[in-house]
Amino acid sequence: MISYVPVQITKNIDIKNHRLINPIENNMEVKENKKGSFLVLDLTGRLDTSNYRNLEEILLALINRGEKDIVINCSDMNYISSSGLRVFLMALKKITVVGGKFYLCNLQENIREIFDIAGFTSLFKIFNSLEEATS
Repeated sequence: MISYVPVQITKNIDIKNHRLINPIENNMEVKENKKGSFLVLDLTGRLDTSNYRNLEEILLALINRGEKDIVINCSDMNYISSSGLRVFLMALKKITVVGGKFYLCNLQENIREIFDIAGFTSLFKIFNSLEEATS
């Protein structure tokens, strides 16, 4: 399992080592692990305009290295902005092109409401648990 740990550097991302580097005030932690054929990314914290590019670069790097089946576990994600929604949409499109799967699971009520308002619940496969998403 690889853990992405927030570091107090605002402009860098270490793609080679898949490390997410964020400003301390807007922490988002990303942990990567495998569950069957799926790569699971556990997101913790806020996904907003201050850090969406970091997650976007990580997802692009994972897709470019050949990961086709990705589950985003949102159980500990407490906020998402429109920039974060755009990152998820970009990943969904890229993975769909290569015949892969991009699933979301464990959305908190406030996050699910944002997906409903944006009309994204009809675009994404959203599961209530990680077990459902990876089975």
